[in-house]
Amino acid sequence: MLIIVVRTLILYILVVIIMRIMGKRQIGQLQPFELVIAIMISELAAVPMQDKRIPLINGIIPILTLLFAQITFSFIGLKSTRARAIICGRPSILIQNGKINEAELRKEMYSVNDLLEQLRIKNIYNIADVEFALLETNGQLSVIPKSQKRPVSPEDLNIPTKYEGLSLDIIVDGEISHENLKLANLDVNWLNDTLSKFGINNPKDVLLASLDSEGKLYYQLKERRNN
Repeated sequence: MLIIVVRTLILYILVVIIMRIMGKRQIGQLQPFELVIAIMISELAAVPMQDKRIPLINGIIPILTLLFAQITFSFIGLKSTRARAIICGRPSILIQNGKINEAELRKEMYSVNDLLEQLRIKNIYNIADVEFALLETNGQLSVIPKSQKRPVSPEDLNIPTKYEGLSLDIIVDGEISHENLKLANLDVNWLNDTLSKFGINNPKDVLLASLDSEGKLYYQLKERRNN
């Protein structure tokens, strides 16, 4: 039993490391060859876990081979657009200039109902509002509405806007992020002084505190638990 547990942990750690090396894409964002490799890696890892008669190395070597293949294909795709088109394919234009492209639908084995369903997922309920719809190589649908159907932006109304950068998480579950404080050119003394203005004497009482690009601090205290 102990051997199975150890083998499982080794393979689990190996697969997690490999998936991190492959990148942070979600399953729905994987290219076809990446999805195939991910499925094969999971299958190869499962066999040595279930059968301890199979040497562990017999599972590790094929997994590392697939990782090498994935990195190689990705590198080739980065260096050559023609190779990437062969490996990953090209986007298909399902709607062009407001008109459904029936030939592309047949080629991709995509029904009109599938197209309408994906448009609804994109919060578009009238196909007449669509100028272009592209089926990306990872299977997701990108939609470009007609210009008169797009949401109004401040630029359309000539309204000036302020710059909005990413907020920095200063405290998460009572733990101070010294790295983010440094990025904001602040220190712990500033944080303690700011918290004291809100009647907070201990950062550990804070569930979350974040700093926006204008220097405003948002915070929420932890719920008090009765012992």
